[in-house]
Amino acid sequence: MKLNDVNKGIHKRRRRLRIGRGPGSGRGKTSGRGHKGQGQLAGWSAPSIFEGGRSPIIRRIPKRGFHNRHGLIVKSINVSDLEAAFDSGTEITLDLLRSSGVAKGIWQQLKILGNGSLTKSLKVSAHAFSKQAREKILAAGGSVNEVPGPAPVAKGGKKTASAKSSSAQSPSPDPAASE
Repeated sequence: MKLNDVNKGIHKRRRRLRIGRGPGSGRGKTSGRGHKGQGQLAGWSAPSIFEGGRSPIIRRIPKRGFHNRHGLIVKSINVSDLEAAFDSGTEITLDLLRSSGVAKGIWQQLKILGNGSLTKSLKVSAHAFSKQAREKILAAGGSVNEVPGPAPVAKGGKKTASAKSSSAQSPSPDPAASE
């Protein structure tokens, strides 16, 4: 690139393209919309899945199951992973598992499973433990701590008496008092 090429192709006061103004304009007659069909009409636009009339891919592929948007993502780790990653006497927390790279990815709850053997004494904290994992950790001289998960949100329940009494004590606007 040279100094005289810096502003090449940049036009500050370029006139807008006037569509449908004769054959000399380059966009005359059909105004770049082609001949006949829906595409020539004003206000018409194709749906995002439109493929020119053939059956769209969203309708061609089979559909099975569903995605639970309210379900928690549970990450599972075996005791063999803990054996390989940590030394004896380590206190294993959820933050330590994330930072050390043992529990990778996105997850809301962590479950320890009993696959493999455990010889080290570890203090393990997690949301859930399988029966085998709990037995193996305790047999190795370690301890198990179940961390509570996020509290469920109660929707549609009746109001408690304390909520009703506080709303009854609030002063109500009196139209006669303002006059």
